[in-house]
Amino acid sequence: MPRPPRPLFTVTGDTLVAVDFGPRTRQRDPGPYRRLLALPGARAFTVGNLMARLPMGMFSVSAVMMIAGTRGSYALAGAVTATGLAATALVAPWTARLVDRHGQARIALPATLLAALGSLALLLCVRFDAPAWTLFAAYAATATTPDTGGMSRARWAHLLQGDAKALHTANSFEQAADELCFMLGPVLAAFLCGVFFPEAGTLVGVVLLVVGMGLFTAQRSTEPPVAGKRTAPARAPLRAPGMPPLLLVCLAMGAAFGATEVVTIAFADERGHRTAAGAVLALQAAGSCAAGLLYGSLKPAGSAEDRYPWCIAAMTALLTLPLLAASVTGSLLLLSGALLVAGMATAPTMITNRTLVQERTPEGRLNEGMTLAVTGLLGGIACGSAVGGWVAEHVSATAGFGVPVTASAVALLISLGHKPD
Repeated sequence: MPRPPRPLFTVTGDTLVAVDFGPRTRQRDPGPYRRLLALPGARAFTVGNLMARLPMGMFSVSAVMMIAGTRGSYALAGAVTATGLAATALVAPWTARLVDRHGQARIALPATLLAALGSLALLLCVRFDAPAWTLFAAYAATATTPDTGGMSRARWAHLLQGDAKALHTANSFEQAADELCFMLGPVLAAFLCGVFFPEAGTLVGVVLLVVGMGLFTAQRSTEPPVAGKRTAPARAPLRAPGMPPLLLVCLAMGAAFGATEVVTIAFADERGHRTAAGAVLALQAAGSCAAGLLYGSLKPAGSAEDRYPWCIAAMTALLTLPLLAASVTGSLLLLSGALLVAGMATAPTMITNRTLVQERTPEGRLNEGMTLAVTGLLGGIACGSAVGGWVAEHVSATAGFGVPVTASAVALLISLGHKPD
């Protein structure tokens, strides 16, 4: 076995020179995401969080397939899931406020267990043909599910205090994780409910949610400190300077997302390919996921405040592509490509939005601020779904693609017209 070359020593005048002829190895940059996950405890809470977050993309599809498959009514299934969405919008900010005040471990796990009981109650009510009103009551109980993505972002904000670039990477990673879960969740739910039995998607979702939240909350070393009782309580996030317009933008962007989903399903159904709608929408999520990871690896130019209108403007411009593809060609294949490209503006816009929410939320109430943004999105999705469905039914699915463009344009006007105090 050859020996490694030894350093050569020589003397020149009164100077000792050492020359090393050994092989040189170049240190590679591990990349921003590896550096992020190398932080102590980061991988552990990320695994649990992703496991708990995946069911968020499963439960609605599972409920619709479970109810429609046994009761034969998509109208009932849609009404039940809409009720759960409305209940979540009302309850989630209160849950987040308790998390800020008492800690993630003390509140998130019990709240998750209560939500899991609601899902199981829905399953039993459907299984044993209980009255329709029990379905609404059971699904409303799932509203206590904590915002897992918001709690994860709160941990990154705690770990990366003062490091704006690393926090940008963390927000990008979390947004990509959101897109990935909402891309894989419906596919997994449809597979489980279709291949095994109608309740399979809900059962698997409950197990993933409870186990994932248990793993996440067990990581106490990375948990942000609680706000506790203050002599001078922090201002409510809803009243913080610059927050109301941010939440209005979330509402408008949610309307764009909700309308796109419903209109795409209607467009595919008109062409006899309704079963392909899920794959088509998954392409939009895939484009957003890829763009989010790329965006997080780059050093952002300027402040988030300055970037925000440009991100929304790009989102508005790219959302015209599905409208053009549907109206000019009528091809589902070209529409798929247009949605893939249009999705690439979603993640950078949402990442910048979450960054601004973090900056404007008062100290000690970050979970509440993050959840208010999610509540705005949920409310917008519900409104966008209703408007997009009405246009698709009474005008045409093609015309329905104008709804997300309009909603995004409204978001752009709000962002340009409001500045923080």
